[in-house]
Amino acid sequence: MNKQKIRVGFIGLNPDSHWAAAAHLPALNSLADDFEIVGVANRSYESSKKTAGALNLPYAFESTQSLVSSTEIDLVVVTVKVPYHFELVSAALNAGKHVFCEWPLGNGLEEGRKLAELASQKGVIAAIGTQMRYAPEVTYLKQLISDGYVGKVLSTTLIGAGGSWGNEATEDHYYLYDQANGATLQSIPLAHTLVGITEVLGSIDQLSARMLTQFDQVRIIDTGDLKEKNTQDQLLIHGTLKGGAALSVHYRGGITRGTNLLWEINGTEGDLQVTGDNGHGQIVQLVIKGAKGEEKELKTLTPPASVYNGWPSFSGARNVGHLYALIAEDIRTGSRKAPDFQDGVVLHELIDRIEKSSKNEKDS
Repeated sequence: MNKQKIRVGFIGLNPDSHWAAAAHLPALNSLADDFEIVGVANRSYESSKKTAGALNLPYAFESTQSLVSSTEIDLVVVTVKVPYHFELVSAALNAGKHVFCEWPLGNGLEEGRKLAELASQKGVIAAIGTQMRYAPEVTYLKQLISDGYVGKVLSTTLIGAGGSWGNEATEDHYYLYDQANGATLQSIPLAHTLVGITEVLGSIDQLSARMLTQFDQVRIIDTGDLKEKNTQDQLLIHGTLKGGAALSVHYRGGITRGTNLLWEINGTEGDLQVTGDNGHGQIVQLVIKGAKGEEKELKTLTPPASVYNGWPSFSGARNVGHLYALIAEDIRTGSRKAPDFQDGVVLHELIDRIEKSSKNEKDS
């Protein structure tokens, strides 16, 4: 196997803030035998130079096009806001580069489909950042279900808080409150968490959804200004999984004083409960409890300690790291183990179903 390091170029990397620094950098540091970050292209050349200097990177690119065209880059990682994904990912694919794009893949289903088709034409590795499926806790849950811990799955219930999409926002996150930007409650925290649920329990069959707006303005925390908001902040889904189990989901904007992530799986032989501090299942540390048979109270169930060895302590970085490990294997061997853009299209289609169902409910 060729163990030459895969040279990574970031589009959108600040060394001391935002998601790329918090998750991608420690994930790649844990895989130093596989990857080397060699360059960055940010919104401005000055920003690129600042990041390259802070991280001791060899290349600060003047533009995103110069990064994707460079012979020094093997894998382009796109970690910018959703409205820019289509243009930047398209440029990387057209340059023949492997790509890792943060979720959502595109600003809506049609952009996702176009990017998946382009990736297929180019024959490169094109991975999408739906990393909750690789959380050690999700892998452990999947094994528990497979081993019959709950028996036949009868129902699953999900309650989550999105953090954003309530009635307050920072200036930097205000773009989340405009539906035109494609970064909504349903497309980010809900979609990410549904990836984990379907990884454990199988795909969703029938569904009916309702999305509500409780606030038409958002207060900007930085300034105190009130700005318009047109994204929904309450989302309700009920339906069935392919295996016949009942499904119930309630996602809400903001953070509550109660449980901000609660996922329960109920079966004929036992019950499982998963909790976290927020509704972003791809980021948050998950805690599993369960009881089966004659047991009357839930007890904590912990994956083997070995699954955490060598990985970052931050759960989001750890989960992204597992995804990067699959990308490395795919690039080196030609396998297709990492979630690709077609997987992203399937998730876009699910979110599109939810949005259309809600619209039909509202119009009826």
